[in-house]
Amino acid sequence: MCGKNLRVNTLPYTPHPTPYTPHPTPYTPTQSMSYDKPLGSVIHGSLSKGLEVRMHPDVSVEDMRVGKFLVIRGTRSLFFCLLVDVSLGTSSDRILVNPPSPDDDFMQAVLAGSSTYGTLELAPMLMLTPQQEESGWSPELLLKTQASKRDTSLASYQANTSAQMELLPVKTIPSHFSQVHEASEGDFRAVFGWEDDPHRRNFAIGKPLDMEVPICIDLDRFVERSNGVFGKSGTGKSFLTRLLLSGIIRKRAGVNLIFDMHSEYGWEAPCEGKQLSTVKGLRQLFPGQVQIYTLDPTSTQRRGIRDAQELYLSYDQIEVEDISLVARELNLSEASIENAYILEGEFGRSWIKDLLEMDNEDIQAFCEEKRGNKSSIMALQRKLMRLEKLKYIKTKSPQNYVALVLAALEAGKHVVIEFGSHSDMLSYMLAANIFTRRIHRDYVEKSEKFLQSKNPSDRPRQLVITIEEAHRFLDPATVRQTIFGTIAREMRKYFVTLLVVDQRPSGIDNEVMSQIGTRITALLNDDKDIEAIFTGVSGGQNLRSVLAKLDSKQQALILGHAVPMPVVVRTRPYDQTFYKEIGEAPWEEMDGEALLLAAEEAKADLGF
Repeated sequence: MCGKNLRVNTLPYTPHPTPYTPHPTPYTPTQSMSYDKPLGSVIHGSLSKGLEVRMHPDVSVEDMRVGKFLVIRGTRSLFFCLLVDVSLGTSSDRILVNPPSPDDDFMQAVLAGSSTYGTLELAPMLMLTPQQEESGWSPELLLKTQASKRDTSLASYQANTSAQMELLPVKTIPSHFSQVHEASEGDFRAVFGWEDDPHRRNFAIGKPLDMEVPICIDLDRFVERSNGVFGKSGTGKSFLTRLLLSGIIRKRAGVNLIFDMHSEYGWEAPCEGKQLSTVKGLRQLFPGQVQIYTLDPTSTQRRGIRDAQELYLSYDQIEVEDISLVARELNLSEASIENAYILEGEFGRSWIKDLLEMDNEDIQAFCEEKRGNKSSIMALQRKLMRLEKLKYIKTKSPQNYVALVLAALEAGKHVVIEFGSHSDMLSYMLAANIFTRRIHRDYVEKSEKFLQSKNPSDRPRQLVITIEEAHRFLDPATVRQTIFGTIAREMRKYFVTLLVVDQRPSGIDNEVMSQIGTRITALLNDDKDIEAIFTGVSGGQNLRSVLAKLDSKQQALILGHAVPMPVVVRTRPYDQTFYKEIGEAPWEEMDGEALLLAAEEAKADLGF
């Protein structure tokens, strides 16, 4: 998880079925750094426990922050590392017993560096080792430290040898007294790439804590597995999710189906602060690519949302498997679920409608004939009456809205399903499960057809399903029964993956957590939640302190399949600048020159 086999500048690229055009205003770095000043020397460590570095006297320990990206220049290799701890050391305990006076600057300066010093603990993540040539090599020859700001070659690495270079998982450690340096712009580009790379769908998710260099995630790798956005309440999970969804839409890495429990992804949403302000939703950023469906038209109209389509479900679309998912919310026993199967076997798709219309005598006669349990069926009837209060449940639906949503996804549209005032878990889990089970069933059929035909035109579009309060769907008690648990375990098999958003990752089943490909985690305080984040991650213990020391806003730890190594970022602001860089301006808001240019491009696309 902490390292991937990545070739520098030699990665083969297979074009995606849906090509994309790089954004005309790329998210570019504004500052370049060099290796001129070493920070310290490696003095101790091991591959399993990390490396200990003694800082040089002229480097302030206060400049070293947990989560910093550092590079060790070994004799034969470069090692890319993450700073996981900072400590103070002394050469003698006598200094601690009789420390210098706070006013004695001279004595403090005498002791600094020799008798008192700072120590860094580093977790090595990746190493770069060219194949050996007869002429030999060294890191000094490999790196050109002062890279031009206009140089867009991968990583700004200037190879003075024709030896092949690879970024590899760490399998050894640098020798004693190897020098540690701050990572340069070239290092970040080598590991994380850049957003306007024409060969990859890279998306800048943020910047390092102390540099103005974009950190990118590979969206093709991101969407092919299920992923998670985690963090306690108020840390910006919704903003992070909007960033990711915007990147997927802009780079055309897949199509999104978003179950918007709190109505904050489709249209504008309020943001925290003393003054009332809002941020744009996906429909405003991408008016031609995002469709909003609402399960509560009244609430949607009150918020002034245009072009939202109404969505309804009928009793004959609800199967027993859908009801079993919300058994806890309905307080249903296992006996009631078993009798529901008996009812479904007798009445077919209309079993709920027929059950709600039965009186006591009908239930008694049914139980005598079909050997059902009267008390369990009566309890089931009583508790299913709660469905009548859901505004989006109809006795008979005017059309098949599940097919309507599926058709939009097949056409490449991104779908946001708003719940409006239906913010309770029963409403959310029931609708999300009904839609997802049918869509997954359709994708399985399409995937099997594609595997049989091998025809690229039969390949289903990669689908990413976003769910909030994910631990309700993926907890150990129900994960085996839910479609979401199936999708999380199948990963990319049927071209459907999950983006789970949750503040309690410890409530998610361990097996599912181990299958989460990329984890983007804001601040967490609970030890169980922190431990859950590193389920299935090798070397995760070294990163626990990094996660615990994040700021409460606009910082996140990213690790997993879409990034070559774990990294801490200041997340990209979701503001007016981002809107201009990522979104599509409505034609009525464009100036004349931009509108004419867009018209010419549209005519060219049509063949005129």
